[in-house]
Amino acid sequence: MPHPTPASNSPADKFTFGLWTVGWQGRDPFGDAVRAPVDPVETVHQLAKLGAYGVTFHDDDLIPFGSTEAARDQHISRFKKALAETGMKVPMATTNLFTHPVFKDGAFTSNDRSVRRFALRKVMRNLDLAAELGAETYVFWGGREGAEYDASKDIRDALDRFREGFNTLTTYCRDRKYKLRFAIEPKPNEPRGDILLPTIGHALAFINTLEHSDMVGLNPEVGHEQMAGLNFVHGIAQALWHNKLFHIDLNGQRGIKYDQDLVFGHGDLLNAFFLVDLLENSNYQGPRHFDYKPSRTEDMAGVWASAASNMRMYRLLRERSKAFRADPAVQAAMKDSRVAELALPTLAKGETYSDLLRDRSAFEDFKADATAARGCAFVQLNQLAIEHLLKAR
Repeated sequence: MPHPTPASNSPADKFTFGLWTVGWQGRDPFGDAVRAPVDPVETVHQLAKLGAYGVTFHDDDLIPFGSTEAARDQHISRFKKALAETGMKVPMATTNLFTHPVFKDGAFTSNDRSVRRFALRKVMRNLDLAAELGAETYVFWGGREGAEYDASKDIRDALDRFREGFNTLTTYCRDRKYKLRFAIEPKPNEPRGDILLPTIGHALAFINTLEHSDMVGLNPEVGHEQMAGLNFVHGIAQALWHNKLFHIDLNGQRGIKYDQDLVFGHGDLLNAFFLVDLLENSNYQGPRHFDYKPSRTEDMAGVWASAASNMRMYRLLRERSKAFRADPAVQAAMKDSRVAELALPTLAKGETYSDLLRDRSAFEDFKADATAARGCAFVQLNQLAIEHLLKAR
């Protein structure tokens, strides 16, 4: 198929990228940078040409750590000018609490109280900028909030400090009437040996303990859940069920290993298909944010081509999802599989457990052996999904 043109994408798709994604220089634990730094202004213009909706950033992506006030103002001014020239939005922002060595033992959960206080101030400063730029979501990835040694940190105390940090920052936003919602990004490990709030489920449980829990939701990432061997589609479904899917990071991952950050769909393609199917058939209205890293093998032309590939993959999977849902054979297979029946309450409207106890068909006269012998037709349904994914139907 021909390479996509910029016109293939539309701001209506709400495709967004972080400055740190296309700006990744290719450093890893075993190798130095393979590409030069990318000016954030260039990133804004290049992504706009590709048809992206918006751009996101960590504070240090836009303003180098330790910049003077004058330099900070200049970086922000140039960035605002690029946004105005392109019409690009800033739907989300976040804080870098992991690169500088001061955060080697965490930020909100560092054993060092002075580091925790510095981290809160660093976040507050960038919350002001995020609100000024019109961001709606503020992401918290606690990449350094964790431990390698069980004796080094009382995790109960760490969770207390984590909660204290969120309660302080949500109150800060409420008092300033910022229209920001917070989104926790879970990850099981890397760079810490074990990271706090490692999965969607852990984060949901933590959110329920917060003072302003209504302001805090999730920003799950494909690769992060799959690093833990979990089904990302199931996790997103639960986040939606809790009304806590505030943002999402899309990329590709191939199994339980280091965080690969591949182009979306370049890992578990079938799971990516069902993820797009879920997002497009749910009430999720947020950005489709690509948190990937262009391979170290690519030059700058390859970087922008890989950015376009993320958007194209999403659009292709969306098209395949529509075809899948519209196929009469799929609809028949779903009926055979009783997919819609799961939405029916087990007890009828107004029925009580007393009524259930009186219903002989529910137990005494229930034909367990005959029911058990009936097939579910799940394999055929999955086969149809794969055939649509392969465009064989």
